[in-house]
Amino acid sequence: MDAPGHTLYGAVELAAELGITPRALRFYETKGLLTPRRVGTRRVYDYRDRARLELILRGKRLGFSLAEIREYLELYDADTSQVSQLERLCEAVRARVADLEAQREALESTLAELRQIEDEATAALGARRRADGAAAPAPSETTVTTTGDDAP
Repeated sequence: MDAPGHTLYGAVELAAELGITPRALRFYETKGLLTPRRVGTRRVYDYRDRARLELILRGKRLGFSLAEIREYLELYDADTSQVSQLERLCEAVRARVADLEAQREALESTLAELRQIEDEATAALGARRRADGAAAPAPSETTVTTTGDDAP
């Protein structure tokens, strides 16, 4: 990354660089997570805005809410030693891991139940097909039907 303060990005450039749309960038601005400078009518972003956006995107990817991300960013601004920020980050990460573990357990339970239902349905289907196959005439037996025209 370029030296701090030397690179300015337009909305389209920054969005493209981080793989999002300019609309998503604007959304984060309306939520107060980013506050770009203005040069005339153009919004410009510096290295700090880019770093904040990377944190926002990482937080979203990891499943944190915008409120949680905002709190984290505010702590970063308020505590330059980053102690409060790191403590809150540890708490948030532990909570998120616990949530994901609970979701994984629920998902594994649901998958097991679905597999059991599939096994039972497959067995019932096989039994039904075998029963239907036994009731049908064997392939060597042919049934000849005659119409009134063929009668002797």
